[in-house]
Amino acid sequence: MTTCFLNGNYLDIKEAKISVLDRGFIFGDAVYEVLVSQDGGIFGLNDHLNRLEKNLSEVMIPSPMSRDGWREVLAKLISIHEKVNLSLYIQVSRGAAPRAHAFPHDVKPTVFVMCQPHVGDHEFRQVKCVTLEDNRWGRCDIKTTSLLPNLLLKNAAIEKGTYEAILVRDGYVTEGASSNIFIVKDSRVSTPSLNHKAILPGVTRKLICDVVRSVGVPCTEREVRRDELLCADEIWLTSSTSDIVAVNILDQMSVGNDFRYPLGRRIHKAFKDYKADNFLGL
Repeated sequence: MTTCFLNGNYLDIKEAKISVLDRGFIFGDAVYEVLVSQDGGIFGLNDHLNRLEKNLSEVMIPSPMSRDGWREVLAKLISIHEKVNLSLYIQVSRGAAPRAHAFPHDVKPTVFVMCQPHVGDHEFRQVKCVTLEDNRWGRCDIKTTSLLPNLLLKNAAIEKGTYEAILVRDGYVTEGASSNIFIVKDSRVSTPSLNHKAILPGVTRKLICDVVRSVGVPCTEREVRRDELLCADEIWLTSSTSDIVAVNILDQMSVGNDFRYPLGRRIHKAFKDYKADNFLGL
């Protein structure tokens, strides 16, 4: 996995270079997306590009290319890597300019796309998690590369011997350090609402909601209290690279009933089937 795309060129990633004055490097002044490719197709492509365009607009970075341009770049990288299963990382920074807090004028964005091998979670996994106070900034709805708060929380969870930090702000669940959260109680599914800016509107989160509803299970987007986690029948983590992962231990306490997770297993399979039919060709 050595070829990347940088500012119009395809080159070995070891040869890829940006200016040390790039604002993505200096300030984390950049947004990104992660997509999954299988057999030459991409899952949720339009949703990811919609979010990329929205985030660029939110941070006032001009869009560097058209939808067709993104498709051409992604298709070329997939072809170069012989259509193996990939995760595709897109990053757009504001560009290189003398260091100053004010946004520079007439600067060309830096566009970087790379690939990594991707092996999805074919089996239904269960993991340990911990709750931590969400001390990040107030615009977590933007998928920015300024991820140091997320990294600190994620690594605090790892140091506690757990997989993920489930974040809580003012007594309410927001999201994981690198995932969205669902809970199940009495065969009803809930996920924290997008009505505020404290969580990322995950593409997989949205599609999981659609799949849950498609099999006739109620799925509500609402405020979720921390105490609801401790009495939930099931807790799920979702992301583009991991699909659905179940939480069987939270804060050293068992979740649900004997780790059976009947609804989680059902939705895990339904989502896998949905994905298999919806990898969009380029």
